[in-house]
Amino acid sequence: MRALLFPGQGSQKIGMAKAMVEKYPWAAEMAEKADALLERPISQICFNGPEEELKKTINTQPAIFLASAMLTEWLRQNRYEYAVTAGHSLGEYNALFAAGVASFDDLIRVVAVRAHAMEKACPAGTGAMSAVLMLDRCEVERVCQEASAEGVCVVANFNCPGQVVISGLAAAVKKAGELALSKGARKVTPLEVSGPFHSPLMQSARDELATALADVRFVDARVPVYCNIDGLPTTSAIELKNKLLQQITGSVRYEDAVLNMIKHGVSEFVEAGPGKVLAGLNKKIAASVPTQFASDPQSLCALLQATMAGEF
Repeated sequence: MRALLFPGQGSQKIGMAKAMVEKYPWAAEMAEKADALLERPISQICFNGPEEELKKTINTQPAIFLASAMLTEWLRQNRYEYAVTAGHSLGEYNALFAAGVASFDDLIRVVAVRAHAMEKACPAGTGAMSAVLMLDRCEVERVCQEASAEGVCVVANFNCPGQVVISGLAAAVKKAGELALSKGARKVTPLEVSGPFHSPLMQSARDELATALADVRFVDARVPVYCNIDGLPTTSAIELKNKLLQQITGSVRYEDAVLNMIKHGVSEFVEAGPGKVLAGLNKKIAASVPTQFASDPQSLCALLQATMAGEF
């Protein structure tokens, strides 16, 4: 059984989707549609940067969604089969697109609202995120709870064994990092992000997203979507909307989702998006289950050929 996976913010790179647009007229039409819907040249930021523009949350999120959506459309046109989908944070919107839950037009508009709302949810400099390496996830949760005396501090991402991301008020995250090192963490690395994502400090973004989602029609998923908030398969349109909202202020349980997919019969993964971020995480979660990647026409064709030959 095959799972289709989609990366989130941090996987972006200049030039993503450019080869798709140059090779396929329908991909060029998707890029033009995205620019028109967002009323700005998001495709050109994908193709040409500059990097400081692509790294801005308001640009990064719709840009990655566009790039991954093109890859999904190619897989659809070539009747590439997958039984379940999942995404990491922003990537969950691509997972919904791949599962037929909502249209490209509606989802990219919602992603743009999400990005803008997340960027402005917390005053610059007041929030922070850090990656805690090689410390048990339960210990990281305890550290966050202790550091909460300084303010909001929670686990934002359970990425893989040995890699957990914490988020909250800057002073509390700093304190949690110090505590984590004292408990045996190998390293604590502050992340270059515009806000304390996946924490209660994103409540205003959640409220704004709820308003945007209220006007969007979701249908039940064609294949189960393993959601970030609980790592469980979901097909109900109502539940999928609710879980998108919970994700804004809650933890991304990517490791849990991968383990649950394997438990339920997934034997191969395909990462559809720029880079190989999720493939790297998957190796640390379950090295015995292969993860292929698809990021451009060449890798898409190689993936299809390998599948037809029974190699993957």
